[in-house]
Amino acid sequence: MTRIKDILTKFSDSGKHISSAKKHKKIFLAVFASLVILAAIIGIVAGVNSRNNSDETDTSHHAIVKSACSSTLYPDLCFSEVASASAAATKKVTSQKDVIELSLNITTTAVEHNYFKIKKLLAKKGLTEREKTALHDCLETIDETLDELHQAVEDLHEYPNKKSLTQHADDLKTLMSAAMTNQETCLDGFSHDEADKKVRKVLIAGEKYVEKMCSNALAMIKNMTDTDIANEMRKTSNRKLKEEEIDGVAWPEWLLAGDRRLLQSSSVTHDVVVAADGSGNYKTVSEAVAKAPEKSSKRYVIKIKAGVYRENVEVPKKKTNIMFMGEGRTRTIITGNRNVADGSTTFHSATVAVVGERFLARDITFQNTAGPSKHQAVALRVGSDLSAFYQCDILAYQDSLYVHSNRQFYVNCLIAGTVDFIFGNAAAVLQNCDIHARRPNSGQKNMVTAQGRTDPNQNTGIVIQKCRIGATSDLQSVRSNFATYLGRPWKEYSRTVIIQTSITDVIHSAGWHEWSGSFALKTLFYGEYQNTGAGAGTSGRVKWEGFKVITSVSEAQAYTPGRFIAGGSWLSATGFPFALGLS
Repeated sequence: MTRIKDILTKFSDSGKHISSAKKHKKIFLAVFASLVILAAIIGIVAGVNSRNNSDETDTSHHAIVKSACSSTLYPDLCFSEVASASAAATKKVTSQKDVIELSLNITTTAVEHNYFKIKKLLAKKGLTEREKTALHDCLETIDETLDELHQAVEDLHEYPNKKSLTQHADDLKTLMSAAMTNQETCLDGFSHDEADKKVRKVLIAGEKYVEKMCSNALAMIKNMTDTDIANEMRKTSNRKLKEEEIDGVAWPEWLLAGDRRLLQSSSVTHDVVVAADGSGNYKTVSEAVAKAPEKSSKRYVIKIKAGVYRENVEVPKKKTNIMFMGEGRTRTIITGNRNVADGSTTFHSATVAVVGERFLARDITFQNTAGPSKHQAVALRVGSDLSAFYQCDILAYQDSLYVHSNRQFYVNCLIAGTVDFIFGNAAAVLQNCDIHARRPNSGQKNMVTAQGRTDPNQNTGIVIQKCRIGATSDLQSVRSNFATYLGRPWKEYSRTVIIQTSITDVIHSAGWHEWSGSFALKTLFYGEYQNTGAGAGTSGRVKWEGFKVITSVSEAQAYTPGRFIAGGSWLSATGFPFALGLS
């Protein structure tokens, strides 16, 4: 405005020697022309500045996105999706954290799209019963995925202020690992018949897109948290990341004293009794679960009296902090016989399936009696985060225990089966358990584990610590007729670690077996550390690139409950016995 006033004053003074009429006309024309020129100049300058600022913003924005995406397995997909979304977003990308949040939001939209596609497929005629079941499995896993993505966004908003860096990192990686597993689970339901595979073709692009987007978010989360933890360690000389010993329990220093007392208390709000003879509150376990409160922060104990309960029980994700308490593992039995041969999916075949977080069980048998000829038939499926099982028997043949997803702990349990009888993609630790191979069908081989990690950044795996691996009585006398192995790679980055365990001569000297040719032999990780017994010798073990005899104490410690499933922050609240480390 000052410049415009200066121009007007200049032309007013120059009109003293011109007639009044001409003077006014010329002043008007001069001023008008000057204003036009000035406006043009301002427009040009503003345009140049705007383009420069826009170019600088775009360059900076793209640099942040490209840098964040460089740590992912699918960087081109990451950059193209996030860059497009951020261009339309009201909030500008200024950090790696912003890139992760945008990626999670894009993924959520894609999951919702998959939901409507599946609902549309379910409305079609001509589907087999297993296809319908598999589609319903997909809807269930989509529901869980949406919750995990929403929780990840919430945790990201709080990062890094509401929790310790190590807890925040583990929680976020667990959420994203579980979300990825859900996509695989959906597709795995269409792997049995040719008709199934036609439905799989319709779904695979959408499911794989979500899985890749989850993989990218997981990689960026790992990169961000690893960097922050390393910086924190340098600043504090490990002070805030150490664990301190209190009353014989290792607690993270970030856990306040009040929180420790809360975790150590039972916090039981209510308990009910299930008795098949009608002497309790309910006759079936399913009915008791249905009546339990949703999203409870306190323990809800379902006491199950001795007896055989022939039912399929589901503890959905909204039913949290539930505990099943039996009257003895040989006296309280929940049994079923769903199986793939008769039309179920593996996921749906479980006699008992638990998803609600912080589930506990003790002194119960979970059983599937379908037998060795019925293929996959699960006794217990667990997708419950921070869940634990004490003095439980898990008995079936193929696929006995499905450690589906999230963080799990098993102590003093018996797990028995034939093919892949401990399988899935949770972060699961089995401690002081008896793990027994059974007699399979003629021509079959026993596989103790079939771990299903699909991504090197997933914090998942099966850890067997201080256990006893052997054979049931029906196999023992004929063990030379049926080869038994510690495991095989179900998915590309399969990870199983066996430490401080007694292994009998039921295990073949090679130790491990292929899944299909050379599949996953370079990308898997199978480790053994300080095992004992006739079957523990490693001289005859496989020579795969992914197999390792662990000799380092610090490397072995990474697979203990305290480190692998963040056990120091939650195992004490279970009331079950546990050891956090190697001793």
